[in-house]
Amino acid sequence: MPSKMALVDYSKCRPEECAGGVCAAAQACSRKLLKQEADYDVPMPDPSLCRGCGDCVRACSQKAVKIVQV
Repeated sequence: MPSKMALVDYSKCRPEECAGGVCAAAQACSRKLLKQEADYDVPMPDPSLCRGCGDCVRACSQKAVKIVQV
């Protein structure tokens, strides 16, 4: 059965453009699967737990997050 997961395009990700350097996509993830080690760091997804809901995609103003089939 195909599943979906969030994928971050690091060439587009600019957390310095998010409020206070806190990634809006990471904040939007209800399961907290996009994590930042510190403010202004790029978020790292946890693909093994992502269900591909798309909340992070809608929250990212840089369009750096997308949902892919795996």
